[in-house]
Amino acid sequence: MQRIRHIHAITRRLIVMTTVAVAVLGAIFALTFFYNQRFLVTWAVPLCGIIGGFVSIQQRLNKVTDEELALLNASWFQILLVPIFGGVFALVLYLVFLSGIVSGDLFPAFSFPSRDEIEEGEDFMLHIFQETYPSSGPDLAKLLFWSFVAGFSERFVPQLISSVTSSVSEAAERDQRDERDDTQER
Repeated sequence: MQRIRHIHAITRRLIVMTTVAVAVLGAIFALTFFYNQRFLVTWAVPLCGIIGGFVSIQQRLNKVTDEELALLNASWFQILLVPIFGGVFALVLYLVFLSGIVSGDLFPAFSFPSRDEIEEGEDFMLHIFQETYPSSGPDLAKLLFWSFVAGFSERFVPQLISSVTSSVSEAAERDQRDERDDTQER
């Protein structure tokens, strides 16, 4: 009976927090669109990751031990920790997409402002942050989907980072071997 009470209390908190996150996303969309006639993607990405984290916690509630449930029920911080990591992971994934480290049909493509479009004296980096958008509606949907996944699957982004760093390490080792081989041949 105590387990059920804990699950209901945690679920109520998750519903409240998810509602707040969705309301914040809606408010940011409305304000940025109303004032700037644009949607600031940089704010939507971590919020989708946060929402993914909340959904992930809710999905796992029935599988956690009674002690973990009691801890989650006693602490707002413990409930917020996974969604906060989800928001951070979504931002990291956004940077991975922007950099082109991961690309393909499943991932979003972006339109960047060019230096030619910016008048002399203006801050180029400011324009990069304000005017970089997914290239199309489907690309925006892909970005928001993957942002949600980054929050929902807390292992996804760390595994991606590990995969990229091991690929870079292997390439660096290959380059060093090739250089040694070239030096020995001379």
